[in-house]
Amino acid sequence: MQFKYPELLYALFLLIIPIIVHLFQLRRFEKVPFTNVQFLKNVTLQTRKSSQIKKWLILITRLLLLTAIIIAFAQPFITKSNNFNSSTETVIYLDNSFSMDAKGKNGTLLNTAVQDLLETVPENDPITFFTNNSYHPNTTIKALRNELIRLKTSSNQLTYEAAVLKGKKAFSNDKSSTKNLVMISDFQEKGTPFNLKADSTFHLNTVQLEPVNTRNVSIDSAYISKRDVENIELTIALNNHNQNISNQSVSLFNNDNLLAKNSVAFEEGNTAIFTLPINQEIDAKLVIDDPNLLYDNTLYFNLNQQDKIKVLSINEEDDAFLGKIFTDDEYEYTSSLFKSLDYNIIEDQNLIVINELKDIPMSLTTALKAYNDNGGNILIIPSGKTNLNTLNQLFTNLKIDSFSDFIESEKNITNINFDHPLFTNVFDKKVSNFQYPKTNSYFTLQSANTTSAILKFEDGSPFLSQYGHVFVFSAPLNDDNSNFKNSPLIVPVIYNIGKQSLKLPQLYYTLGKENTIDINTRLQQDDILSLKSDEQSIIPLQQTFMNKVEMKTNEFPETAGIISVVNNDKTLKKLSFNYDRSESQLTYYNLSSVDGITSSNSVSSMINDIKSASNVNELWKWFVIFAVAFLIIEMLILKFLK
Repeated sequence: MQFKYPELLYALFLLIIPIIVHLFQLRRFEKVPFTNVQFLKNVTLQTRKSSQIKKWLILITRLLLLTAIIIAFAQPFITKSNNFNSSTETVIYLDNSFSMDAKGKNGTLLNTAVQDLLETVPENDPITFFTNNSYHPNTTIKALRNELIRLKTSSNQLTYEAAVLKGKKAFSNDKSSTKNLVMISDFQEKGTPFNLKADSTFHLNTVQLEPVNTRNVSIDSAYISKRDVENIELTIALNNHNQNISNQSVSLFNNDNLLAKNSVAFEEGNTAIFTLPINQEIDAKLVIDDPNLLYDNTLYFNLNQQDKIKVLSINEEDDAFLGKIFTDDEYEYTSSLFKSLDYNIIEDQNLIVINELKDIPMSLTTALKAYNDNGGNILIIPSGKTNLNTLNQLFTNLKIDSFSDFIESEKNITNINFDHPLFTNVFDKKVSNFQYPKTNSYFTLQSANTTSAILKFEDGSPFLSQYGHVFVFSAPLNDDNSNFKNSPLIVPVIYNIGKQSLKLPQLYYTLGKENTIDINTRLQQDDILSLKSDEQSIIPLQQTFMNKVEMKTNEFPETAGIISVVNNDKTLKKLSFNYDRSESQLTYYNLSSVDGITSSNSVSSMINDIKSASNVNELWKWFVIFAVAFLIIEMLILKFLK
């Protein structure tokens, strides 16, 4: 027990005064003559004994009365915390990711957490509250009530480390205050160890909500596995997370019209195949029926009219290998001899290949620079007989590294930059026993910069480099100089350079990630593209080039579905967006083994523990009651004890 005004306890020393008065018997008795002396002696003896007991009882009750009054004025209290006189700061993080839609004992985990917060947190206590997609500093539960009731799950997902850092920044710089960060989540495993650590500046309190079951079936992905002249095969992959079922039906819709149904037999695999006509435009969605998590039961995708990528090859060497790579089903390939080149078609191309030109006139250099400045992509294959001055003049205009010397020496191409976007999904793993190609002669760069290299020689010098929208080989590719055209690398390298020149819309995109999409269209002056859904329309970040518009999407759309790319009320493309599937697997961290944090599985019990640790239980009212009780006891003694 502690006292708010302990100095008042010195008044207890004054209680010695009535004790001294009682001991010295300061009161005098008056003598009264009486005839019957024997009777008087007996009466006097009895009276003195009862009077003495009465006095002692009165003395004790008065001492206790005064003691209770003095202690009451000193305002005693008890508390669990030693920092009882300091302020308390509370920051609450509520995870509203999709996994919190799993069913708990009293509804979804998110709704249970919201209800406990509304019932347990004092409605006028100052708090800071944030979720994955909202932040409310210096507020109260009363002010947040309506927003909490309407709170929905979000595709945005803060890492737990990021949530701790965000909560820590919400605290003030007052070192004397008691700081509590409450994290409410299911603490789903994200494939990495749990790295939350104790911090001496605040108390970390975790509330881990547990679902009643961890079974779930989700649509993982969809992709085109085969394509021919008439049809495409669409493969659907499902994930079965602990669900004890052998088959799962999958429905394919075009808008709201059912196109087909199939089923996945998990004992045989996790995929199903749908066959669709190749020339049909579809605003599709795949649907499964699973009662657990609902967000991953639908996958949207689009089959648009396929735009062909325009490639122009300007040749003074055989380009048959280019024609075999840039096939008619995906590319519109144009081969032109340098002497008969039509400069007017340059600006319409998505990729221009300079195939071993011996001389590059200033007119072509000027046209290529203007083309590149407008976002055009260029692939340069030098000639062993090239005029180095005119080639370097082109390089200077394109702001890329120039060639210095032409070396006639055999050299192997041994180093592959596996992390470069050209090789995405090309290799299952890094290859160490690859049959590397070679060249008999090559150019060296004036700069020693190799950071832009995609392929390198055995000495580390670049064989293929990228400078923005320009790709440059440092050696001729003709059969007399190199066997690169016969290497397995030729197809993925050249094919993906063509693919990157126009980023055609994919089947679908993932929400929350930055997606770059090229729309193959020409805009008039002051025209601009917008993204339009049923609920809203926005203008995304975009850059207009001569023959395309490059768009970037990040925060929009916020919900999964199909949106339209619109120009002046005309729909150019349909794009599909889906939620990230990383939360479909319901596995969770074990927080009981984590040191330095306080863990619970109930929001109400955690909030009550924090309140009880900081609450001050004042006892002065009890001592006032004791004082009144002693006063009543004294009055009863005076009245009834003779």
